[in-house]
Parts: sequence; C-alpha cells; structure tokens
Amino acid sequence: MTQYRLEQNSGIQHGSMQCIMNGRNKTVTLSTVIMIARGFDMTLLEFLDNPVFTSEDLEVE
Repeated sequence: MTQYRLEQNSGIQHGSMQCIMNGRNKTVTLSTVIMIARGFDMTLLEFLDNPVFTSEDLEVE
C-alpha cells in the first residue's frame, strides 16, 4: 500500500503522515494509531500483534 492510499484510508493528513514516516513526530497518540490500523483495514489488536511492538524494542520516556 502506498503512503497516499494509507492517508486516504485512514483520514490522516499528508503533513501529519509525513512527520510520522520521517521520524519527526516522536509521540503518536493512540487515536492516530487506531486511525492507521483502520487505514490498513485491521483492528488495533491485529495491528499491534507484531514483534516490532515488543517492549524491548520500544523507546519509552
């Protein structure tokens, strides 16, 4: 899926998605994560069920 299609499917503005994708936005809200999951036509649980989200890999401040 292209970034453009994800923006269209999720309803996230292009500028906001660019900040997320380029790592300029370090704090993404839960509502944004839910919108991204919906953009991929996934539930939040399906989206988060990925090794990339294990606690060892996350930076928590």
